[in-house]
Amino acid sequence: MQPAQRWIRFERAGKTGFGTFDGKRVREHRGDMFAHPEPTGHVFALEELRLLTPTQPTKVIALWNNFHALGEKLKLPVPAEPLYLLKAPNSFLAPGEPIRKPLCEGKVVFEGELGIVIGKTCTAVAEAQALDHVFGYTCANDVTVADILNRDASFAQWARAKGFDTFCPMGPVVATGLDPAALTVTTLLDGAARQHYPISDMRFPVQQLVSLISADMTLHPGDVILCGTSVGVGSMKPGSLVEVEINGIGRLSNRFG
Repeated sequence: MQPAQRWIRFERAGKTGFGTFDGKRVREHRGDMFAHPEPTGHVFALEELRLLTPTQPTKVIALWNNFHALGEKLKLPVPAEPLYLLKAPNSFLAPGEPIRKPLCEGKVVFEGELGIVIGKTCTAVAEAQALDHVFGYTCANDVTVADILNRDASFAQWARAKGFDTFCPMGPVVATGLDPAALTVTTLLDGAARQHYPISDMRFPVQQLVSLISADMTLHPGDVILCGTSVGVGSMKPGSLVEVEINGIGRLSNRFG
């Protein structure tokens, strides 16, 4: 397991950088975040920086029906294997940036989720070694136009419904050294808690997800697996502030519209 740290990516004076965050200041590092980064000696106040997505994923994988509570509420059959989709790169969004309202009409919903951040390239990794390939964890919001999903009876439109520009906010940090089974996801809409659920309720825990998905496709450093969501998903109105908070990681905040 990685030592307990919170890593952040940022832009300052037109240049991108990364470093560790202690709650107030960022200690800049150089090299590769995932492979022995070195401190530069520069320390910045958070207010000096524009935050970026915590990593630059080659792909973001998003789970469906991965929590017992939501699956039972929706009366969904228990999946034999992880059910997932890919979030388009144009959907990746930094903390604090606005979620754009789609030009089409339809109910736009928030889904607060835990993101698993891969730290080492893995293909068909065994479950016993899967956590060795996890760098850390981040907060995410799997935004969806719910009305589009099953609008055409012949074709479920997962890619479109979840792939609009700005529909995958992530951040603000990647936290290392955490036990995912001890984490709780809380989603707030305009300050009111709408979701509050334990990661321990997942059907497929972190090590299983990494192992099984890596059997299908190679996972690269910086890739993110969104663990799926639980009960409390709701719609957003233009102007709404959506915040996803996970203990040990922090709070991801984005306004809609």
